[in-house]
Amino acid sequence: MADKTNGGESAMQVDVKLVRELAKMLDATNLTEIEVEDGERRIRVVRKPAPQTLSYGGPVAAAPVAAPVAAPVSAAVEAAPAAPAAAAAGTIKSPMVGTCYLTPEPDAAPFVKVGDTVKAGQTLLIVEAMKVMNPITAPAAGTVQAVLVESGQPVEYDQPLIVVA
Repeated sequence: MADKTNGGESAMQVDVKLVRELAKMLDATNLTEIEVEDGERRIRVVRKPAPQTLSYGGPVAAAPVAAPVAAPVSAAVEAAPAAPAAAAAGTIKSPMVGTCYLTPEPDAAPFVKVGDTVKAGQTLLIVEAMKVMNPITAPAAGTVQAVLVESGQPVEYDQPLIVVA
């Protein structure tokens, strides 16, 4: 964690292995950012979008693939569950920008959890957009492999939400 250096200033020791694992998760899930917190340690890995090419073929911008950023945190927060590396197949993505809810009501049980068997058309979670609750349903029957978001979390269009295989 932190150690004392140069006149009492604290410095964070970065877990390079964890940063690399988080960068792999970004690639596997097509996310652009992931952040985990553990006590007073917070690690955030951000991937810049790949350069876009114009119709004439020239690059618009060039950026590094991943840029790890680590910063200390004053409050302890429970870490988000890690996404599996092979989350590409069966990944259900958000059809809109909004707020994700894993339960029908604040104190209710979640619609699904990892390991649950779901039927085609079964509600997996809700994305609220402009005060409208939009159920996100399973496109096919399968087993919930991973839940990639937390209840109450803002989500972007096309962001991976849940993996059903």
